[in-house]
Amino acid sequence: MTAQPLYRSMVADGDDPDAPQRVRVDHRGDRAIVTLDESDRLNVLSAPLVRQLRRALQDLDADADVRSVIVTGADPGFSAGGDLVMMQAAVDQRDAPEGVADVWRWIRREFGGIARLIAGSDTIFIAALNGAAAGVGLAWALTCDLVIASERAVIVPAFGRLGLIPEVGTSWALTRHLGYQGALAYYLRGEHIDAQAALRLGLVQEVVDHERLLAAADTWCERIAALPPHAAAMTKPLLRAAADADWNSALTLEEFAEPTCFTTAAFADNVRSMLK
Repeated sequence: MTAQPLYRSMVADGDDPDAPQRVRVDHRGDRAIVTLDESDRLNVLSAPLVRQLRRALQDLDADADVRSVIVTGADPGFSAGGDLVMMQAAVDQRDAPEGVADVWRWIRREFGGIARLIAGSDTIFIAALNGAAAGVGLAWALTCDLVIASERAVIVPAFGRLGLIPEVGTSWALTRHLGYQGALAYYLRGEHIDAQAALRLGLVQEVVDHERLLAAADTWCERIAALPPHAAAMTKPLLRAAADADWNSALTLEEFAEPTCFTTAAFADNVRSMLK
């Protein structure tokens, strides 16, 4: 048996030029809307959807004119998470020469690759939860810089029922929002969390009427666009680093970053206007 048979076959399936388009990208000036689009399967994370999403986000990340990206799903759901067909293939891989190491490649390079791209980009990513969000789809949403929810949104903790652990950064996100005990209780209960409960828990920043979801997300894009181009781009990595730093380290990060802002035309113009 050749090396990496499962990973290579999934990549080949995902990159099949005849595969249906599972991701739509709508460019709108300094922002873009990325829609997971396999609604008949609740936007399950099939190989074509995952590979198409990764390429779309890489292109947007590389576009200096795009300052914010909204990630949402085609109704009625955001994402049902992993594809059970692919999971079965992973189970069947246990007796292969590399065993689960081959599955690890997909989890790290594809699922984790998208999460790392979102977190590491200077672009602001906004998850717009239009319905149920589970598994890796939920992990990607929680990795985004902001999460807003439709009144129909539901957070689905399906890990435990499948015999899985929180994945692709979910353990990090949950413990920071809920604390250790809250995160463990969330995992053990396995209960769906509706949009208002998610707002109270701090898992989302805003809940709006379903029909207003994309408009509400666009309002956040407007706030980003109103700032000088460097401001949000520099603040994102600063705050992400500060979230895991002690007070002195966070202060030092700020002290090194702030002088750069003094050299920008936007700052100079704002100071002059305030002194008039």
